[in-house]
Amino acid sequence: MKNTTRAKFNAYRDRILTLNGAPAGSAAFSIDPTIEQKLENRIRENADFLKKINIMGVSELEGEKLGLDVSGPFASRTDTDKARRMPTQVGQGLDSTKYRCEKTDFDSFIKYNTIDSWAKFPDFQKRCTDAVTRQIARDRLMIGFNGTSVAKTTDRTENPLLEDVNIGWLTKQNTEKPASVMNGVKIGKGGDFKNIDAAVYAARHEFIAPWNRNDTSLVVIMGSGLLVDRNVAAIEENSAATERAALQTLIASQLVGTLRPHFVPFFPANAMLITSLDNLSIYYQEGSRRRHIKDVPEWDRIEDYQSVNESYIVEDVDKATVLTGITLGDFEPEAA
Repeated sequence: MKNTTRAKFNAYRDRILTLNGAPAGSAAFSIDPTIEQKLENRIRENADFLKKINIMGVSELEGEKLGLDVSGPFASRTDTDKARRMPTQVGQGLDSTKYRCEKTDFDSFIKYNTIDSWAKFPDFQKRCTDAVTRQIARDRLMIGFNGTSVAKTTDRTENPLLEDVNIGWLTKQNTEKPASVMNGVKIGKGGDFKNIDAAVYAARHEFIAPWNRNDTSLVVIMGSGLLVDRNVAAIEENSAATERAALQTLIASQLVGTLRPHFVPFFPANAMLITSLDNLSIYYQEGSRRRHIKDVPEWDRIEDYQSVNESYIVEDVDKATVLTGITLGDFEPEAA
């Protein structure tokens, strides 16, 4: 590392220590709550999807879901000569499942030559910070949509989408309400559904609770490839001019089964999730974030060790449904 670069890097490291109330030259340190919130905000800014869901601190390692929306209707009537009126709890799902925040390490390093190349820019400190927060945001998306387990020691070779780091939203929905998950869905002639729109419409009206299924905030999260295949199939099936004109309008509106589609990086290519975005959450345990920035000359690099306890939550499983293992094709048996 060049002398001028080292001076800039030392100023960057010392500023981080000062902001967190840690003495100069500290090894590992905890993140100050105010700085922790700023860091969370910066992570969110690096992924558009994370801006639309809930990311919030919780005080306990494990506990009851926060329940961020009304989980069902209130209206009722009681003959108070025979029984007391029973109010409905606000902000709590009908299920009794709990959350547990699991320790997640976001450890990284930057080679000396990379830091040297950044040192000439006036936003040096911002570049160092953004390089880390950008990947943390991407990692959260990978875990949220692909996570299936919590391994004591993870393996990125066997689990390139961080499947073993934490339990994500799709797996949580399958575990907490398996009846709302359709596996091995065949879409096409002779399949479970004629087309993707029919699959979305049916899943919404069959598996989402009656008081939620007409909520205008519902969307369908899906792989972009499914929409491409859906549009190609629709065009092939509708050759009449009037049908094609109506189809062009539908494709332009990008509605799938009357719901607005969302395409998110790292979402499984053969799956769909129907819910509202505010029904998905990431909890992080307040005060659990730790950090250690280490100069490692024997490897010509700076190592940045960060960890935080976090959990991926579907707030109300009655407001979500998942279709997985989707296969598109012609499933009609061949004529004898």
